[in-house]
Amino acid sequence: MTTGSESGGAEVVLGPARYGKAEVRLLHVDRAGPQHVITDLNVSVTLSGDLAETYLTGDNARVLTTDAQKNTVYALARKFGVTPVEEFGLRLARHFAAVPAVDRAQVRIEQYAWRRIEAGGALHPHSFERLAGTRVASVHVRDGGGAEVVAGVDDLVLLKSSGSEFQGFLTDPYTTLEPTQDRILATAVRGHWRYADTGQAWDAAFAGARAALVEAFAATYSRSLQQTLYAMGEAVLAACPGICEARFSLPNKHHFLVDLAPFGLDNPGEVFYAADRPYGLIEGTARRAGAAPGDQDHQW
Repeated sequence: MTTGSESGGAEVVLGPARYGKAEVRLLHVDRAGPQHVITDLNVSVTLSGDLAETYLTGDNARVLTTDAQKNTVYALARKFGVTPVEEFGLRLARHFAAVPAVDRAQVRIEQYAWRRIEAGGALHPHSFERLAGTRVASVHVRDGGGAEVVAGVDDLVLLKSSGSEFQGFLTDPYTTLEPTQDRILATAVRGHWRYADTGQAWDAAFAGARAALVEAFAATYSRSLQQTLYAMGEAVLAACPGICEARFSLPNKHHFLVDLAPFGLDNPGEVFYAADRPYGLIEGTARRAGAAPGDQDHQW
């Protein structure tokens, strides 16, 4: 965008800009059968395109109100349902990308996990318990129909009480960490994967990728969290042919052995304290060789 103004003798121009409706909360209840099915979502919409005038002059003629965006989320949920969430995201993003002056639309959906409560020896038909871990789907559609889907999971907390070491690392004058041959390894997985196209069996692909990364975390003897990250990425790509790239952000949730010697007690790897912060943060990507690059404007 080159339209600008003068400020202090220098030209000022409008750079990349976008707007939308963030965190539209939506609970969908499917009452078709004897047991209700709930889908709990948090939907965020982001639009960009030929919108310079509203920033530069306040002319809102090309602005689709964020209130209308919110209402669209609810209306399309009623008309078409909300599952799988990747399909719901595609439907929303394609709708918004067709709005005049909009050349790209991104829809990010977080799906919170619930399971049916057991009562009286049977699953209750309409009572639920919230679970940990959040399913996410991010859809990016450009005007003209090009679409990219990234899905994954956030805040999936995993821990292994053995099968992890960390030694042989670089040392410098400020290194105090002692090598260890056996440590607790824990993380809160933020793992997202990009699909090669939009013709996927979304629920099956998500379940397969999630199961693969969890199994890789458990089964891999870890010499570093970096190595575990790559093993998780390899597992996701091996399990799901429709996925071409997997990215992970893994905080290292440190657990330190408590010194009980002042109390006349030993501590053979039984009592730890969990450190809140600071923490190591390991990030990386596993990509199929030859995979086409993703949309650089897509916020993962």
